[in-house]
Amino acid sequence: MSALSATLLFVGGLVLTIAASLVLARSLDRVGVRLGISEALLGIVTAIGADAPEISSAVVAIVAGHADTGVGVVIGSNVFNIAALLGLSAVVAGSVRIHKHGLILNAGVAVAVAVAGALLALGWIPAGVAFALTILVLAPYVVLSSLRSDTLRRLPLGVRRALAEEQSDARRDEHVAPATRVDAVLLVPSLAAVVGGATAMVYAAQSLGDRWHLSDVVIGTIVLAALTGIPNVLAAIRLALHGRGAACVSESLNSNNANILIGLCVPALILGIGSASGIERFAAAAMVGMTLLASALAYRGGALTRSDGLLVIACYAVFVAVVVSAA
Repeated sequence: MSALSATLLFVGGLVLTIAASLVLARSLDRVGVRLGISEALLGIVTAIGADAPEISSAVVAIVAGHADTGVGVVIGSNVFNIAALLGLSAVVAGSVRIHKHGLILNAGVAVAVAVAGALLALGWIPAGVAFALTILVLAPYVVLSSLRSDTLRRLPLGVRRALAEEQSDARRDEHVAPATRVDAVLLVPSLAAVVGGATAMVYAAQSLGDRWHLSDVVIGTIVLAALTGIPNVLAAIRLALHGRGAACVSESLNSNNANILIGLCVPALILGIGSASGIERFAAAAMVGMTLLASALAYRGGALTRSDGLLVIACYAVFVAVVVSAA
């Protein structure tokens, strides 16, 4: 494949993936409204929809035999999401506010899942154990997020406050129309378009990487991770500008959770991912460290401020520099 053909294929795949993921997230959003699910659970569902390009790229790369690229997409996307969805949103909006109880719930789940993903990427635990640990953490979180206010009264005070704050902060400030038949019909073709676009991106990126002597780690961790995260970035900044800090945090952390579960644990369970290189070990540690840093900064003042956001972005810049220089 020539450089021009690969470039055109990559750009075309990127445009198709982003456009289809926006349609998918919108359709899922409306279907969720039609089904009457809670705002917090709806946020999880739409986060997965917006996260489809990252997940698809990771899975396609692993299936195609480029495990380093696939693992890099997941880990790199998670680090990028912290920097862009939280850090950049705080810089643009001035702050990203979230109640501390809700933050503890979201961040606690995200850190636990990030640790499980990092241990899998490092080869310290088998894929089956990582998958089981991730499900063990996420299943109760999803179930609790689906509860209505009348059911919350039966829960312990701390859990009740965290969920009540989560539900309150997740409430929308704009009307979302319930799904029509068109939204339901669009779910399957939009998902297929995301996967098709991601496939084109991965194969084109590998071709260009071979031509320009870029390692699979750089292609996955930096290039594909950042570009496939564009839909999530746009959604998170919009939420932050509307003052919906909890929804912005949930968008970021739930996207990361989905990346690890669907984009890493499931493919590793079926196909395996091989052993980690030194730079992948660094990236896995950075993923956990960035999650902890952003969570700690947000907890300290009840919000991520503009200066906190700049600090998180600076850490990501260091991460990129280290990965590129070491590859």
